Formats: sequence, C-alpha cells, structure tokens
Amino acid sequence: MNNELRLAVLIDADNVPYARIKEMLEEIAKNGTPTIKRIYADWTKPTVSGWKNVLLEHAITPIQQYSYTTGKNSSDSALIIDAMDILYSGKVDGFCIVSSDSDFTRLAIRLREAGMKVIGIGERKTPIPFITACDKFIYIEILKPSDDVSGNKQGPAENAPAKLVDKKLLRLIIDSAADLADESGWTFLGDLGNFILKKQPDFDPRNYGHTKLLPLIKSLRQFDIDERNTSVNNIRHIYIRHKSYGGN
Repeated sequence: MNNELRLAVLIDADNVPYARIKEMLEEIAKNGTPTIKRIYADWTKPTVSGWKNVLLEHAITPIQQYSYTTGKNSSDSALIIDAMDILYSGKVDGFCIVSSDSDFTRLAIRLREAGMKVIGIGERKTPIPFITACDKFIYIEILKPSDDVSGNKQGPAENAPAKLVDKKLLRLIIDSAADLADESGWTFLGDLGNFILKKQPDFDPRNYGHTKLLPLIKSLRQFDIDERNTSVNNIRHIYIRHKSYGGN
C-alpha cells in the first residue's frame, strides 16, 4: 500500500483500549501518513480517563461529545459527521476507523463508494459486517507490544494466541493463487497478498503466528517457491506454485 496515502484517523474511545495506542499508530503509519487524528468520547466520563494521558503524547485531537440520551453512543454520530465533512474537504485519500463497533459499517461502505481506502482496527470481538465493509481490517491483539520505559519487553497481547490454519484458509490461498497464476502456474507473491485481502479484509499472516506471507506459505508445505533475481539492488521477486501443478 502507498505510504504517501493521506489518512484521516478517527478513534472511537469507548470501543478500543488506550494501552495499545502506540502500536496502533505504528501500524497505521505502515499504510499511509496520518494527516488528521481525532478521538471521540464524552470526556466527562471516568471510563475514558485513561485516554487523556496519551492524547498529547501522540498529537491526537479529542472531540467532546456529550451523551444526551442514556444508552445511546453519541460519539458514534460525531465521528460519522466528521468523517463526511473530511470526505468532502478532499484533504485525504483514505480513512482509518479505530473501533470494535459495528455501527460504523455503513460509514465504511459509504467512504469506499466515494473512492476512499478504508482501514479498520479493532479487537477480535468486532462484528463481521464492519470487518468486511473495510478494505483491510487489523486486529489489535496481533500488534507487536512495544518496549516499556524500563526497556523490558511487554508480554504478549491479551487473548492473542495464533489461529490455526484451517481448511478454509488453505482453500482461500490455493484458489487465490490459482486465480492469479500465469500459464506455467506461477503466482507473484506480492499480488497474492493484495488479492486475498480483497476477498477477506481481516487476513493477516500475524493472525497465524507469522510476520509475513512467505513464512506462512512455507509452513503450509503446499507450494513450490521460486525466488527470481531482478536488476535492482539485489531485490528478488518471489513466486509460488501449487505442488499439484503439472502432476508434480
């Protein structure tokens, strides 16, 4: 994804943990440049007090939204209204919606209809409709913990065991590779990763205990790997082909 992509980062403070904000922002930076960073909550409530200590450190603008009605999340409405204002301003190329709330499903769909790239970040409890409405969805639990102030590595994220590779994932990878294969059966790995994301927005090798797609592919033992040299600074392009191709 283009690292020059201008992103509006909109955070639902009620539905994501403040303790992982550094990791979330580092992940967002891999996908583009956050030109707008806003976070929404009723800041008079003690439930969001933890966020107050990290906002200045990460240059996130807090948006106050009072809860006028019991049981209603008015921060959702404020975030949605701001998102549409930002969309029409033409100042960004995409949005990152940080929430585990399915109420933003329609917003994600509308932004994509307008040609925006939409990235979602939330916990694994996030409902499927919101996940599939995004171009890409990243689970907070897989983000690499940062070093604490004493220099010690923090423990793994809570509830973040690697998923097991099941038949559904294996079929997704095999079918996607076949869809992209050339006449010799080879598929460029870079294209494969992007193609799988279009089919399954929450696909990420880190969900399965691997930092990149290639180690995940190798662990399946279903594909031949071909690393081809290029003429640019010893860069290699990696191609894969299912072992069953050609009767092998």
